[in-house]
Amino acid sequence: YTESHRVYHMCEVSQMQCFCLNVLASFHLTSTRHMRNYTAEAGPAKDVPTEEQTEQKSKKNKYRRDKPWDHDGIDHWKEVEYTEEQGKKNTLVEESSFSTLFPKYREHYLRQWWPQVTAALKNHHIACQLDLIEGSMTVKTTRKTWDPYIIIKARDLIKLLARSVPFEAATRILEEDMACDVIKIGNTVNNKDRFVKRRQRLIGQDGATLKAIELLTECYILVQGNTVSAIGKHKGLKQVRRVVLDCMNNVHPIYKIKEMMIKRELASNESLKEESWDRFLPKFKRKNTKQKKKSIVAKKDKPLFPPAPTLSKVGTTCEYLPCFAPTSAASPHCVSSLYKSCTPR
Repeated sequence: YTESHRVYHMCEVSQMQCFCLNVLASFHLTSTRHMRNYTAEAGPAKDVPTEEQTEQKSKKNKYRRDKPWDHDGIDHWKEVEYTEEQGKKNTLVEESSFSTLFPKYREHYLRQWWPQVTAALKNHHIACQLDLIEGSMTVKTTRKTWDPYIIIKARDLIKLLARSVPFEAATRILEEDMACDVIKIGNTVNNKDRFVKRRQRLIGQDGATLKAIELLTECYILVQGNTVSAIGKHKGLKQVRRVVLDCMNNVHPIYKIKEMMIKRELASNESLKEESWDRFLPKFKRKNTKQKKKSIVAKKDKPLFPPAPTLSKVGTTCEYLPCFAPTSAASPHCVSSLYKSCTPR
């Protein structure tokens, strides 16, 4: 690396710096020309905001952006209709399938009603299969399936059929506004007897309590084993879940039924729609019943060792003999007299 190379390198660096300065100068000139033309067309420039105003605006609307497509006239909760013509334009790329197992006692019913299940799913272009050897039901999409969410409803259908829901009630899940919920109640109560009593409390005498909940929530409810299956709209399913879980937590369903009846009457009154309903709803307080205090019985002091055993006839006779007395020593006369007293006559 000689002196000539160093000089040549410095000349190259100086040329590069000059090139960069020329580029920046030309960019500055063009930008100022554009700004002059823009201000001449638009008119006099507006007042530049101060630093305090920019700081306040940045803090308030830091992440907010203008959305010209969103305005107050749009109903965000309106359900958009999805027709078959729209669905056929965008077909499904791959096949989706779901399967579920069913218990042995359900085999006879499913074999009897499976042709009707196949016909109901065929209307929505869903294929189904019943495997009696493995004990499973399978649903899957086909090339004609145009609704992407119908496979989820078909999955819920076979799930309800496996949970002992009748076919007439289970096919309601295929409707547009219907949904289902399977509530698990097996782990809510540890004691088995208490669990059976609370589950029977939910059903009521001759199913009267369950029928009242169905009428108020507009849902189909089936209590089976450790689960509660419900079919209906989302609003009704939310109420059913709350009633079932409160019942298993020792809150009687009659309180929730009374509250739902009052809410239905208040909803029909248009003047009370935007007011608070807390003053009309009943407030139930738990009554703590006083339990009788158990009388504390003092424990008797028992001896550490058991009492001595009673003496037999031979022992009692030996106590009065002079040879067994503690003061006198044994003699052959005492032994002979003891032998005579013990020998039978």
